[in-house]
Amino acid sequence: MWLLAAFIAVWFLFFDTYSVMTKMKLERQKKDLVERTEDYRQRTAELESKIKALENNPDLIEKIAREDYGMRKPNETVYIIQRAD
Repeated sequence: MWLLAAFIAVWFLFFDTYSVMTKMKLERQKKDLVERTEDYRQRTAELESKIKALENNPDLIEKIAREDYGMRKPNETVYIIQRAD
Protein backbone atom coordinates (compact mmCIF):
# COMPACT_ATOMS: atom_id res chain seq x y z
CA MET A 1 0.00 0.00 0.00
CA TRP A 2 2.76 2.44 0.97
CA LEU A 3 4.67 1.49 -2.13
CA LEU A 4 1.69 2.31 -4.32
CA ALA A 5 1.18 5.67 -2.56
CA ALA A 6 4.86 6.51 -2.95
CA PHE A 7 4.76 5.57 -6.63
CA ILE A 8 1.69 7.75 -7.24
CA ALA A 9 3.28 10.68 -5.37
CA VAL A 10 6.51 10.43 -7.34
CA TRP A 11 4.54 10.06 -10.57
CA PHE A 12 2.51 13.23 -9.96
CA LEU A 13 5.51 15.21 -8.71
CA PHE A 14 7.87 14.47 -11.59
CA PHE A 15 6.50 12.45 -14.50
CA ASP A 16 2.89 13.46 -15.08
CA THR A 17 1.99 15.98 -17.79
CA TYR A 18 0.70 18.35 -15.12
CA SER A 19 3.47 17.63 -12.62
CA VAL A 20 4.61 20.05 -9.96
CA MET A 21 7.94 20.48 -11.73
CA THR A 22 6.19 21.40 -14.98
CA LYS A 23 3.98 23.90 -13.20
CA MET A 24 6.98 25.52 -11.52
CA LYS A 25 8.81 25.76 -14.85
CA LEU A 26 5.78 27.32 -16.53
CA GLU A 27 5.34 29.83 -13.71
CA ARG A 28 8.98 30.86 -14.07
CA GLN A 29 8.53 31.29 -17.83
CA LYS A 30 5.38 33.32 -17.24
CA LYS A 31 7.22 35.62 -14.83
CA ASP A 32 10.03 36.14 -17.35
CA LEU A 33 7.55 36.92 -20.12
CA VAL A 34 5.67 39.42 -17.97
CA GLU A 35 8.95 41.19 -17.14
CA ARG A 36 9.95 41.28 -20.80
CA THR A 37 6.52 42.66 -21.71
CA GLU A 38 6.92 45.47 -19.19
CA ASP A 39 10.40 46.26 -20.54
CA TYR A 40 9.02 46.43 -24.09
CA ARG A 41 6.18 48.70 -22.97
CA GLN A 42 8.66 51.05 -21.32
CA ARG A 43 10.89 51.09 -24.40
CA THR A 44 7.86 51.72 -26.61
CA ALA A 45 6.85 54.70 -24.47
CA GLU A 46 10.39 56.11 -24.68
CA LEU A 47 10.45 55.71 -28.46
CA GLU A 48 7.03 57.35 -28.81
CA SER A 49 8.24 60.34 -26.81
CA LYS A 50 11.32 60.57 -29.06
CA ILE A 51 9.08 60.46 -32.13
CA LYS A 52 6.95 63.31 -30.78
CA ALA A 53 10.09 65.32 -30.01
CA LEU A 54 11.35 64.79 -33.56
CA GLU A 55 8.00 65.75 -35.09
CA ASN A 56 8.04 69.08 -33.29
CA ASN A 57 11.73 70.00 -33.49
CA PRO A 58 13.42 70.31 -36.90
CA ASP A 59 16.70 71.37 -35.25
CA LEU A 60 16.84 68.02 -33.45
CA ILE A 61 16.29 66.19 -36.75
CA GLU A 62 19.16 68.15 -38.29
CA LYS A 63 21.42 67.37 -35.32
CA ILE A 64 20.70 63.63 -35.56
CA ALA A 65 21.19 63.65 -39.34
CA ARG A 66 24.55 65.36 -38.98
CA GLU A 67 25.91 63.44 -35.98
CA ASP A 68 24.56 59.95 -36.55
CA TYR A 69 24.38 59.76 -40.34
CA GLY A 70 27.14 62.16 -41.43
CA MET A 71 24.82 64.23 -43.60
CA ARG A 72 25.71 67.75 -44.61
CA LYS A 73 24.22 70.74 -46.38
CA PRO A 74 25.13 71.42 -50.02
CA ASN A 75 28.50 73.17 -50.45
CA GLU A 76 29.40 72.50 -46.82
CA THR A 77 32.69 70.92 -45.73
CA VAL A 78 32.62 68.55 -42.77
CA TYR A 79 35.71 67.82 -40.73
CA ILE A 80 35.69 64.68 -38.61
CA ILE A 81 37.83 64.96 -35.52
CA GLN A 82 38.70 61.78 -33.68
CA ARG A 83 39.68 62.00 -30.04
CA ALA A 84 42.60 60.01 -28.72
CA ASP A 85 41.42 58.25 -25.59
